[in-house]
Parts: sequence; C-alpha cells; structure tokens
Amino acid sequence: MIVGVLKEIKTLENRACMTPSGVEEMRGHGNEVLVEKGAGIGSGFEDKAYQAAGAEIVKMAKEIYERADMVMHVKEPLPSEYPLIRKGQIVFTYLHLAADGKQTKALMKSKCVAIAYETVQRLDRSLPLLVPMSEVAGRMSIQEGAKYLESPTGGSGLLLGGVPGVDPATVLVIGAGTVGMHAAKMACGLGAKVYMVDAYLPRLRYLSEVMSANCFLLKSSPATTPKMVTREMIKTMKKGSVMVDVAIDQGGCFETSKATTHADPVFTVDGVIHYCVANMPGAVARTSTLALTNATLPYALEIADKGWAKAMQDNPDLKSGANVIKGKVTFGGVAEAFGLEYVPVEKLWG
Repeated sequence: MIVGVLKEIKTLENRACMTPSGVEEMRGHGNEVLVEKGAGIGSGFEDKAYQAAGAEIVKMAKEIYERADMVMHVKEPLPSEYPLIRKGQIVFTYLHLAADGKQTKALMKSKCVAIAYETVQRLDRSLPLLVPMSEVAGRMSIQEGAKYLESPTGGSGLLLGGVPGVDPATVLVIGAGTVGMHAAKMACGLGAKVYMVDAYLPRLRYLSEVMSANCFLLKSSPATTPKMVTREMIKTMKKGSVMVDVAIDQGGCFETSKATTHADPVFTVDGVIHYCVANMPGAVARTSTLALTNATLPYALEIADKGWAKAMQDNPDLKSGANVIKGKVTFGGVAEAFGLEYVPVEKLWG
C-alpha cells in the first residue's frame, strides 16, 4: 500500500503523524511511504531523516492525496483538503466528527474510508489511540493553568504549590478518567491542593490507592447537562482563576467555552481566564509525536498490510474506528449527533 504522511495545517499544530522510525517499519512491511515536505520539522524530525528511513519526500499535499491509498494526519482534514480526498481513499486520523457536521458531510460526499483514532476501542472499552494524547493533555492542562495563574498573564498571582508558610493553590479536576488522572498527578506533584470529582465510585476507590495524600477524591452526581460548568457557576469563582477545557475538541464542557488556538489561547469571562485550545498536545510536539506513533503504528501497519476491510474483520479494535465508509455513517454516535442513518460497517465490506 502507498501511505501518505501529511503535514499538519491547523494553526500552530507541530505534531507529525509518524516518526522516521515509523516510516522504516512501514517500509519493512513492503509498503511505500510518501511524506509531505516539512511534515516533521515542528517535531524535530527533518526531511533527511525520513528519506534515510526510506520515505519519498513530496512537495505538495495535493500529490499525496492523488497517489496515496491511505493518508494519515494528526488533526482532522480542514476544508481546503475536502476536495482532495478521493473515493475509496483511507483517511486515518483524529476526526471528532460528532462535533463537526461540515466535516462529516464532506467525508460522506467524498465516499472515502474515514477511520478515527479516537473511536478505535479495545474489548475492555479502553481507547488506545486516544490515551497517549489524553495523557499529554491532562499533564499540559496543569502546566498551562499554572502559567495563566501568574500575574503578567492576568491571573490571580498564585504559585500552584505555594511555599512554606503560604497556602498552595487549589485545583479542581472534573472527571477521573485518563485526562483527569494525569492532570491530578501533575498538580499533586507540584504541591497543589487537588480535588478530583467523578460519579463512578469504583474508579475513585482505585485512585484512592494510587494518588498522593494531597489529592482529595469526591463523588459527584451524574451530569444532567452536556455543559458540566454553567455560566452561573463561573460567576461565583474568584477573579483571576483559570479554567482549562480539555474537551473543547469535542464541543467543550464549560458553558462559556469557545475553541482557541496556540496563537491566541485564552479569553476571559466574568474575570475567569479560559484556556480552550483544541489541539493542546501540539504545543509539546516532540513528546506528542513519539507517543502518538507508538500507539497508532501497529494499527496503521495492519491497515496497510491487509487493506481496511480485512483489517477490520480480523481486528475488532479497528472495526470500532470506522466512522464514515463509502458515503455512509458507520459510527452510532456520529449518526445520532446529526440525525443521519447509521449503517453497520459489516454491510460495506463487500
């Protein structure tokens, strides 16, 4: 199979979807790899490193779309790319379609095979291609929150961990999944007073065994609205506090959230600073690229070696990643979000 590694074009997105070592492994399986010129520069991987691994460097994304059987990204295709996607072409990347009707319709129109990193799911319901970026985003949320608590950035002027004789800052982590756990670990490590809330008691029991003494675990009531933090709640917060919405690429969990970029990451509502960058891990591109390739490469190899249909038949994980196939929506959550017909992917294998 011809596999295309595209350069990211989202604002200040510096990650790459494959490292040179990933290219070398792809080549070792007999696949051809095209890498768009400069695709790895933001992550510290130069074109010559990809060439040494056996890739062909291609100047324009258009040529990769024209030649590749499968194209890979980190972030979702942007509108300028929609016309380039070919019928039957495999698009393997983060898609987050349930929050993006325009992209969903474009992928349906193209009749491509769109496989989303974030919905690839193991039998134990874990999300192996979402986990590494969730780990990065969770840790980054505290790093960014600490930065914007500083006075020069408009924050309340608190040092997250305090110093002897001065109280540390208080951090509230909503949700005890992968993102929340890594956020809490980072905040605890910096010495903050950390509260973590979640509705699932067995998870809290587990975390009580592994988290440090400055992490306090509380059971919350099940959310009754998609927006877990309302505008009225925000009005009660201290001025100069910071909120980090790690779920913004899926629509956000704060009522006042709106997507921002690394170029202009924050805005203020009722005196509370909001950090809502939709591609947070792109700011630590080297770490993120290495972590992402570690997770995605085995699945990409399986698709490249077998073709998408056989790979999904052999591997239930990949089957769950099917979002839009041949113009049909094959993921229930996306179909429900836009009132579209859901078609099981098994009906489209032939």
